[in-house]
Amino acid sequence: MNIAVIGTGYVGLVSGTCFSEMGNKVTCVDIDREKIKKLHEGVIPIYEPGLEAMVLKNVKNENLFFTTSLEEAIKDAEIVFIAVGTPMGEDGSADLQYVLAVAREIGQSMEKRLIVVDKSTVPVGTADKVKATIFEELQKRGEKIQFDVVSNPEFLKEGDAINDFMKPDRVVIGADSDYAFDKMKQLYAPFTMSHDRFIGMDIKSAEMTKYAANAMLATKISFMNEISNICERVGADVNNVRIGIGSDARIGYSFIYPGAGYGGSCFPKDVKALKKIAEEHDYNAQLIKSVEDVNDRQKFVISEKIVRKYGEDLTGMTFGVWGLAFKPGTDDMREAPAIYVIKELVKRGAKVNAYDPKAMDEAAHFYLKDVHDVAYKKAKYDVLEDADALILLTEWKEFRSPDFDEITKQLKQPVIFDGRNQYNVFNLEEKGFEYYQIGKN
Repeated sequence: MNIAVIGTGYVGLVSGTCFSEMGNKVTCVDIDREKIKKLHEGVIPIYEPGLEAMVLKNVKNENLFFTTSLEEAIKDAEIVFIAVGTPMGEDGSADLQYVLAVAREIGQSMEKRLIVVDKSTVPVGTADKVKATIFEELQKRGEKIQFDVVSNPEFLKEGDAINDFMKPDRVVIGADSDYAFDKMKQLYAPFTMSHDRFIGMDIKSAEMTKYAANAMLATKISFMNEISNICERVGADVNNVRIGIGSDARIGYSFIYPGAGYGGSCFPKDVKALKKIAEEHDYNAQLIKSVEDVNDRQKFVISEKIVRKYGEDLTGMTFGVWGLAFKPGTDDMREAPAIYVIKELVKRGAKVNAYDPKAMDEAAHFYLKDVHDVAYKKAKYDVLEDADALILLTEWKEFRSPDFDEITKQLKQPVIFDGRNQYNVFNLEEKGFEYYQIGKN
């Protein structure tokens, strides 16, 4: 098929590239001329394992193209994906200005029947707004061109997005015509050949599915963090509790690891947006609010443990931090716990040495650019020199089984604050460490 993808951010670039991998002709559009220029040069704007190689291969095979012209991209397209940003507004709602701007331009440029797909995460009712916007532009032109608007939410995990797209556990399509369902089923057929994972439904249910899925996963995380805080107070070990409840098939082990809170581009934004959607329809979503409240508190758990040990004034102290990204496998620092921990330490007078395999540029040039007394190191053990303690915040593989003798040698005192309970199995107390983790005294 001939496909256009509007937006070359995380969702748009991954989706467009994976579609091209199956032999489709895909044109990715972005208004950022510098980004398109770099993509033409083979420079990928985001880090995602496997993405760069796939982009370069499909550009070479002439399946994948980049342009700043939406009109050019949709001229021969059958399906157009809207994959632009839906940033969070001040009130927590999703900002649809970019989605509707694309819809207007589609209405101004389309020359034949199109299927317009909302791939961005959007509130319930957005497809109706997109449809009305396109129709209004066609009326201005005096054109009567048939088109369909479809909801096709993405379910990509950063750090494993290529695998998620190429081998989806489900493909959710919301549409109101057989033509649109049939075309979307044809498009996704190569991705679902081994098992029919195509789930068709009405448009509003499809829009709601993405929010419900992310809110459920966020709920599991906040629930486990709530349990971990109770465990600390009653003398239980949350690591044992996790195993005890995860063995129940109705619960499972996914997303029940205690930690320093969730971050990233999806969970925080989508939970807030779902809460706002409920408010706009006169419903008080108490559980969703609590999920958000627990997570907001959880991001300060590590800094609170540090203050309890060393006191409010951390002047003259240095802390080594392993991990800045909100999760391993990505350079994404949006709402990452590391932001909150580091800011709290520096505010109290401490210095921070930090290392992350992928996210240090993001930290230095954006998320922590105004935070002084943060030094970024080239290797993980470099952060430990003359540091008073090690803080683990992101569970990258290279941090999972470190040389504890080297850590002891480098630190002023053998102290570890583990925000992911990564070293629980290493009996660190027997190695002479003071070891602080989530959900266990």
